Amino acid sequence: MMETMYHTLLYAMPVLAVIVFIALFFVKAGYGIFQSRQWGISLPNKVGWVIMECPAFLMMLFFWAQSSAQSSAVLLTFFLLFELHYFQRSFIFPMLMKGKSRMPIAITAMGVLFNVINAFLIGYDLFYLHADIYTEAWFTTPSFIGGCLLFFGGMGINLHADHIIRNLRPAGDTRHYLPQKGIYHYVTSGNYFGELVEWTGFALLTQSTAAWIFVLWTFANLAPRAYAIRNRYREEFGREAVGSRKCLIPYIF
Repeated sequence: MMETMYHTLLYAMPVLAVIVFIALFFVKAGYGIFQSRQWGISLPNKVGWVIMECPAFLMMLFFWAQSSAQSSAVLLTFFLLFELHYFQRSFIFPMLMKGKSRMPIAITAMGVLFNVINAFLIGYDLFYLHADIYTEAWFTTPSFIGGCLLFFGGMGINLHADHIIRNLRPAGDTRHYLPQKGIYHYVTSGNYFGELVEWTGFALLTQSTAAWIFVLWTFANLAPRAYAIRNRYREEFGREAVGSRKCLIPYIF
């Protein structure tokens, strides 16, 4: 039953990712800079983020604990890298948030569903279906080494970009500011770009089909939002201010 569900989702998720990618160019998710009452009842942003992100952390912990993967150093490494990201996103990132923004319950629920499916696919793939292929020789493969560099590089970009955004406004200020430090010299949505690089690194270092599908979903979810933010900044600060950055990275971010 679990394997049937895995294969069904494995084929369905890329199709859904394409649909979501197209839809998000027409419908803006109503949180953050696009917060809107049209999405209905909402939660405090911190609460919404914890509820939305922690299922991935907990489900991956369950899959790893119930498998025989504890005896594999390679699989333990995969597990710890995944959990490192989601521990930060579930329990640290929300606590660092400033302001009184809110997140619609509908967005939170969709996030929970996505994170549960993603953790299921990756956890089942790594710790059950293909656990036998990950011998200790995996540590010396170019894909693992290169993937680790991308993973930690993307995480560093993401964390630094979040730090820059958090400190744009003085206390009590509700205006919008154009981030221009660090990675923001090159892209408009440095935090999203960093997360995409991070998960690309994870897919590369694991060589997992499920992880590559997660990269596709990350792009499908974040790229339209990054594009919308770029256009919003152009409206507020002018095309020249936004377009003057060096554009070494694709236009959409």
